[in-house]
Amino acid sequence: MSNIFDLEGKVAIVTGASTGIGQAIARALATAGARIVGVSRSSMELTRQQIEDSGGAFSAVMADLSAIEPFEHIIEAAASWGGAVDVLVNNAGVIRRDDPLNFSERDWDEVINLDLKAVFFLSQAFARRVVAQGSSAKIINIASVLSFQGGIRVPSYAAAKAGVAGLTRLLACEWAPKGINVNAIAPGYCVTDATEPLWADAARNEAILARIPAGRWGQPDDIAGAAVFLASRAADYCHGTILVVDGGWLAR
Repeated sequence: MSNIFDLEGKVAIVTGASTGIGQAIARALATAGARIVGVSRSSMELTRQQIEDSGGAFSAVMADLSAIEPFEHIIEAAASWGGAVDVLVNNAGVIRRDDPLNFSERDWDEVINLDLKAVFFLSQAFARRVVAQGSSAKIINIASVLSFQGGIRVPSYAAAKAGVAGLTRLLACEWAPKGINVNAIAPGYCVTDATEPLWADAARNEAILARIPAGRWGQPDDIAGAAVFLASRAADYCHGTILVVDGGWLAR
């Protein structure tokens, strides 16, 4: 039996591929055989080095995803480099923290634009290309445990991630007949630059750890296997799935 997780020959676009979860997903997809198009507004040279040193192929597209103007270019650049597009991982995101009584419009808009609006419009550009190719494809959105919970001090992030969950389900319904699987991963608390204010705060760190049955924070690599699954033919019958990878946080 052939390997149902094999991504050989696939072209996968991963946004936010410079660090953290995006970098880990890009590495894992490359290890499974995919050629990777990384998208970020910051340097992805470390990601490139990690992938190419392991025998993979990587192409970088520098872009700011806070506005939709670059989206068509990203898809066309990926298709031109790889010959087609097969997988899109909407990982790029930002978080802003403040008391809701003081939360600014700027912090609201920055998060919603990147964490939600960009997910839809980049998926739209990707799906249009896939339909034109006449092929099947996989879209993987990065949601959050806050897609199910409220959280504290992150109103725009909680709203965006709840929106990602809803959008994932809607697009799954719309695009399944077109051969496009749309699913999401909901990470729990992972050690990344974005969560440093939490894990670097002794009291918050202790409170978070006390609720995680696994007894530790997640690492970016803990999320990567879920992405390989959802990108592969092993997930061909998954549509609108939100795969929680949280060390048991939501089960507690």
